[in-house]
Order: sequence, then structure tokens, then C-alpha cells
Amino acid sequence: MDNIRELLKDKKRIVVKIGSSSLQHAETGDIDYIRLEKLVRELCDIRNSGKDVVLVSSGAIAVGKKAVNLKEINAETQAEAIAVKQACSAVGQARLMMIYQKLFAEYNQVAAQILMTKNTIVDNLNRYNAHNTFSELLKMGVIPIVNENDTVATYEIEIGDNDTLSAIVAALVGADLLILLSDIDGLYTDDPRQNPDARFIDQVDELTDELMEMGKSSTGSSVGTGGMNTKLIAAEIATKSNADMVIANSRDFGVLHRILEGEKEGTLFVAHKDETFDLPLFVDALHK
Repeated sequence: MDNIRELLKDKKRIVVKIGSSSLQHAETGDIDYIRLEKLVRELCDIRNSGKDVVLVSSGAIAVGKKAVNLKEINAETQAEAIAVKQACSAVGQARLMMIYQKLFAEYNQVAAQILMTKNTIVDNLNRYNAHNTFSELLKMGVIPIVNENDTVATYEIEIGDNDTLSAIVAALVGADLLILLSDIDGLYTDDPRQNPDARFIDQVDELTDELMEMGKSSTGSSVGTGGMNTKLIAAEIATKSNADMVIANSRDFGVLHRILEGEKEGTLFVAHKDETFDLPLFVDALHK
């Protein structure tokens, strides 16, 4: 179907995920304000066109590490390493939100913060409350900015990466489009950084077992936690929850409006609503 891309013009509720590596200067790890400002401007413009927008943003730990001048996390035990990460996140999340609030205010846009853990979805009451909060914010024209609550998240309650989190958010708010902005152009038959013969796949009509297996052998940048595997898990959650999903390169944030104008950008995963898909059950089984 050639007109599937055209249909993206009519999407009403969009979740956009941005990774840590897309928000900072590779050389220093400091925030790239020019890029961040462009991202915010794009999101405000999408919002001004009458669509609902949710941003899932990484970067809290990276910003926190920079703020306290921590180059490496040198801890003797895993528990200590987690504590250091959580402390960095506590510093960084507040700073990141402050920057977002200022940038969104430049365009007369109100932003809100929502921090989630696995329990937000698995627990029925928590999920109900989170859904209501999102619904009210979107009704008010606010752009929610979502991150995992790294300050309290431990292995048992962590979602683990923001690719998965953004798909969970898309399912929770009934979004009809999820856009994952990453440091790759989309899905390839193999890792293009290692295999020059890897072919680009511009549309995935069905997530086959073969495709899901393919993702398991690849991981992405050293800054983020998500490789292709997490993106394919996100695609599974999104498409089964009736949202189309696009993986696109964050090199130029103008890619957002090009996707919404129906242009061929990135890899499009076509939605296939699965009535039997149980989001809380799926999330509960993650990392088990």
C-alpha cells in the first residue's frame, strides 16, 4: 500500500522518543542547546497544528553526571553503581526539566513532567491514575515530558529503556503514532556500521519471528541503553496497541514534520491491533 505514508498526515496523538545521544555533544557530553531548541520548536509546531504531543526524553543521568563532574561510575558493587546512577538522575532530571520548561515557554507552550516505573503500568490503580493524568494534560493542551523514574527504579521495577517506555506510553494514552528518534536511519537487514551490504527496510507490514530474532544480535550507541532489539519490542507494543511506529534519524529534527507530511523517512511499522494484547502482562514479563 503506497498510501500508508499519506495516512500519517491524519494522526491525532503522537508520542516522540528522543535518546540521550541525540541531546548532547559527542565530544563533551554536555547538552546541545541548539538541537534541543530545534526539537522543542518542532514539537510546539505539531501541537499548534491541533495534534496531541507527548515527549519521552532520556538524558537525566547524563545531565546529572555532567553537573557533578562525574566522568565514570566507579563503584565496587552493583548496588553502589545503581545508587550513583540514581543520585545523578535526581540532579539531572530536575536540570533537564528546567531546560525544557524554559525552551517550551519561549513558544508559549506548557510542559509537564511524568516519571514512570514498571509499577505504573502493572498496578491497575496506578495505571488508571496515570492514564487519567495524561488525558487531562492533553485536554489542557500541555505537552507531557516522560522519563523512567531512575531515582527509585531498581531492577524489579525498571522498564529498562526509553524505546520500550515510549511504546508503553503510546499504548497507555491511545496514541496513533510513535516516532523513535535515534542515531540510525531505521531498520536494516544487518548492522550497517559493520556490514556494507546491509539493506535498508523502509516499511514493515508484519513483525515476524525472524525479524524479532534479528534485533537481538544488535545494540546501539554507548550512550543510550537501547539497541535494535528494544526498538523491535517497542514496535511490537505499539503496533499491537494500534499505533503506527517510525524509527528515524535524529540528525535533523525537521524529520518530525516530514514524517507527518507523509514523506518517506525512516522505517514505518504498520499498526495491527491485537485485541488479545495485554499491556500490563507484557510489561510485567519484561526482564524476567
